[in-house]
Amino acid sequence: MDKRNYRFEVEFLDQAYQFLESLDPKTRTKVFENIRISRLKIDPRLLKKIDKEIWEFRTSFMSIQIRLFAFWDRDRKSLIICTHGFIKKSQKIPLKELQRAKIIRKKYFNKS
Repeated sequence: MDKRNYRFEVEFLDQAYQFLESLDPKTRTKVFENIRISRLKIDPRLLKKIDKEIWEFRTSFMSIQIRLFAFWDRDRKSLIICTHGFIKKSQKIPLKELQRAKIIRKKYFNKS
């Protein structure tokens, strides 16, 4: 697939990268495939807005719910930054994970 068809680019901060590295290869491949698809078309099953600042990449694989929180850096030409990931164990979004994403976002923009 030609990269020019992608709607946005994706960058992984260290915590997101470490989370992905901790997944088994098949699960990690599924997460990357869902991210690739979400870059091509709008699908809230794969990329969903959580609040005004934070989004989540969503992957369901083998009865596991994998989430990668992210935010937009529009100053860098439609770039989405993945903050960190976790395995979701309930229907609700864990407040501590959402707060963690907001803290990482704030640090990111304070460095820029």
